[in-house]
Amino acid sequence: MAGKRRNKNSDFLVQGSILAIASIVSRIIGLVYRIPLTNILGNDGNNYYGTAYDIYNILLLISSYSLPLAVSKLVAARLSAGEKVNAFRIFKGAFVFALVTGSAASFVVFFFADRLTVLLATPQSYLALKVLGPTLLIVAIMGVVRGFFQGMGTMVPSAMSQIIEQIVNAVVSVAAAYVMFNMGLRAGALIGNAEGKAEEYAAAGGTLGTGAGAAVALIFLLLVFMLFYARFKAGMRRDRSRPVESYSTVFYILVITIIPVLLSTTVYNISSILDQGFFKNIALAQGYSEEVVSDWWGIFVGKYKILVNLPIALASALAASAVPSITAAFTSGDVRLTKQKIASSMRFIMLLAFPCTAGLFVLAGPILTLLFGDSSSTAAHMLMAGAISVVFYSISTLSNAALQGIDRMSQPVKNALISLVLHLLLLLGMMYVLNMNIYAVIWANTFFALFMCVLNSMSIRKYLRYNQEIVRTFVIPCICSVIMGGVVFGFYKLTINLCGINSLCTVFAIAVGVVVYTLAIVLLKGVTREEILEFPGGGRIVGILAKFRLM
Repeated sequence: MAGKRRNKNSDFLVQGSILAIASIVSRIIGLVYRIPLTNILGNDGNNYYGTAYDIYNILLLISSYSLPLAVSKLVAARLSAGEKVNAFRIFKGAFVFALVTGSAASFVVFFFADRLTVLLATPQSYLALKVLGPTLLIVAIMGVVRGFFQGMGTMVPSAMSQIIEQIVNAVVSVAAAYVMFNMGLRAGALIGNAEGKAEEYAAAGGTLGTGAGAAVALIFLLLVFMLFYARFKAGMRRDRSRPVESYSTVFYILVITIIPVLLSTTVYNISSILDQGFFKNIALAQGYSEEVVSDWWGIFVGKYKILVNLPIALASALAASAVPSITAAFTSGDVRLTKQKIASSMRFIMLLAFPCTAGLFVLAGPILTLLFGDSSSTAAHMLMAGAISVVFYSISTLSNAALQGIDRMSQPVKNALISLVLHLLLLLGMMYVLNMNIYAVIWANTFFALFMCVLNSMSIRKYLRYNQEIVRTFVIPCICSVIMGGVVFGFYKLTINLCGINSLCTVFAIAVGVVVYTLAIVLLKGVTREEILEFPGGGRIVGILAKFRLM
């Protein structure tokens, strides 16, 4: 029995790691292509680009963002009971739901883009937002297919589609932004505002890649689904489970499952668009020029968010893969296994979140200079101020998934609402009273994630009687990250004084950090041999450590 449980947990970690690795690769691709894209757009263009995306993301959240999570949860629950027919009915019902909601969202964006961008004091984002309209329908359908595969316990199709989507997105975004920048220059010359019009057109070109990437990824998923369907159909013929759920029941279950997830994710992510609306309007009212406000927001969305969101993608990927597994364990009544999966997920992500936080803090300036050629103190200070949010967002994202997996769907909504109110009060106070300008947004976001961590942890403890292990999950990774950060900072300062080449010194400092952190976490017993073996490539890692007599 213990061996079977270990195999299940190992498979869970492997599947979660597949999606996490794909997410990392996608984020790296995203980071790489955003470097030339950022250079094409400039800070003002990034402001327009980011504003369009914030509006798009809210409508995506409302229309379909919750679909993959909801579908994976419902499909996993039915498959664990052997109900393949009902699982496929969930898929078909969700597909219709996606068509309706995705079409409605696309309609709103395409025909009301001008009004939506004016609300955020950035009407120059009109074209970029309008280009994103059709993407909402494509992403909605794609989310259903991804959720179906994830509910079956396989993350490979979703992982592959993510990478394909990002590659196409990268190529098309940069090429289209470059072409449309030049088109904007010519159009602007005719009206006497070449620079502003060029950046407006370039932002629209940048968003074109999102739709192209999503379309190609959807085609890939549908091809995989067609290959897989014959085998699944054979399984449905052998399914004798009763009752078969009617489509009215399916839609009802979908709605009552989607609404809590929708409210949770919407409240959880709506802070971005609220931050932008409050910040820009208040900053302009306080006397800051439109150029300064645009520059600040361009740095925030075009550089700060990209770097901070890279490690947070790990938590999002692991959370998506954890929900079906937690749901299956909880549905079967195995409370111990449910707790074990939550603990494994938390420990796995904390092993990565803490060193990422330390690295972003001590190498903020060098990393920004390496990637974006930005040596300004403003950008570096922003990244240093927000580095700790990586840990808090990772914990809150994972704890959200845990609550959804144990059928406490409404609790993250309540926690997010409380956190959002506190977040907005802090934002207003830091802007009006402390006059912290863009740093008010950064700190308010950090506290939002912290509030979510505390409230979600209290909820999990209440409903599952779950007590999070502290020392090996949080304390040891934190200590190892502090040690790593000190060594990396000293190494960078020493080498930059010797050779003066930032790119070389930064890359070597990061490599040294990986080695130091790995040694520290092993020597301080932050991870066991058995746990490493459950990671992808764990056997090879254990072999290397054994050669040096570290394990």
